[in-house]
Amino acid sequence: MSLRGKVLGGVLGAAGIVFAGSAVRVAHRHRVIARRDATSRTPLGSLRAEPLTVVAADGVNLHVEVDELPARGRHGGDDQPTAIFVHGYALTLDCWHHQRLAYRGQLRSVYYDQRSHGRSARSPEENCTIEQLGDDLLRVIEATAPGPVVLVGHSMGGMGLISLVQHHPELFGGKVLGVALISTTAGGLDPGRLVFPLLPLGFGGRVLGRTISTLERGDWLIDHLRSRGRDLAEVVTDDFAFGHGAAPRDLVDFVLDMLDATPFAVVADFWPAFAKLDSFEHLGALANVPTSIVSGTSDKIVRTSHSRNLHARIPGSSLLEIDGAGHMVILERPDEVNAELDDLFDAVEQRLTAGRSA
Repeated sequence: MSLRGKVLGGVLGAAGIVFAGSAVRVAHRHRVIARRDATSRTPLGSLRAEPLTVVAADGVNLHVEVDELPARGRHGGDDQPTAIFVHGYALTLDCWHHQRLAYRGQLRSVYYDQRSHGRSARSPEENCTIEQLGDDLLRVIEATAPGPVVLVGHSMGGMGLISLVQHHPELFGGKVLGVALISTTAGGLDPGRLVFPLLPLGFGGRVLGRTISTLERGDWLIDHLRSRGRDLAEVVTDDFAFGHGAAPRDLVDFVLDMLDATPFAVVADFWPAFAKLDSFEHLGALANVPTSIVSGTSDKIVRTSHSRNLHARIPGSSLLEIDGAGHMVILERPDEVNAELDDLFDAVEQRLTAGRSA
C-alpha cells in the first residue's frame, strides 16, 4: 500500500475507533451544537494591539502584543506589574479572549503566540521542546516587562512556565511575583490525550509514536482531511475541549479554527516533548509566590488529578476546581477563572504595596 493509502487508512481508522461509523450521531451532535447561543458581543479573536517581535534564543521570531494602561503610555513604569499570558498547544494568543476583554485598561498585559503557532515563526523541529518554551517565556519577560511580573499559563503554556521555574528558580519571589497554572501539569501526562484525542486512553508510547511519525510524513493529507471533515471535527472539539456539552457553538468553532490553523507537522513536532515531561520535583520556587491552580472537573485532556498533584507539591498554593468545565475552561467559564485571577492579582498588589511602604 502507498504512503498516501496508509495515512488515509490510519486517519479514518482512528476516527472509527471513537465514532464507530456513527454518522447519524455526528450529524445529531452537529445540530445540537449549532443551536447553542453565542457568548459575547465582542467578536472572538478581535482584540488586538500593535504587534512587536521578540526574537528567541535560536532566532525564531515570536509575535507579541501588549495591552498598555492608557495613563502609562507604551512602556509603563518600573514598578508597574505586567501579566503575561501563555497559551496552550495548537492554540494562539486569541484563546485568552475573555481574560483580555476583562483586563484591558485595568492591568498591563502581554499576550504572545508560541513558536510555530499563530503569527509566530516556525520553529526547527529539534527546538520544539518544553525547555525551549520556558526559554521563550524568559525572552518575552525580558523584552516586555520592566517591572514585576505575574505569569498565567494554560495547558502547554503552563508546562513551559514550569520549565522556567525549573531552570530559573531565582526569578520567583524576585522578578516574578505571582503564577497561575490552568489546566496543566508537570508530568505524568498520557501524550495521546493532547496530541491525538481520537485515540483511546493508554494507546500511547511507541505505538502512538510510530503513528504520529507516519502521519507527519503525510501532513499535507491530514491537513486536507481536517479541512474537509468540519462536522466531525466540531463534534470532537466539543467532546474534548469543553465540559458537559453546553459550550456555545461560537466557542466550539473558535477553538476549532485555532486547531485547524495549526499544521499537523507542528502537532507532530511537539509530541515527544509531552512524553518526556517530568518536572514535579522542580516546583519548589513556586512556594515563594502566590500560586493559583485552576482545573475543570470534566477536563478529558489534563485530568483534575494533575492539578491536585501540583497543589500538593506547591506549599501555599490555591486550587480551584470548576465543576463540569473542560480543558478550555478559560473560554468556557471565564467569570470563575477571572475571579481566581483577580484574587491572584490582588495578592501581588498587596505584596507590592507592602514593599513600597517598608
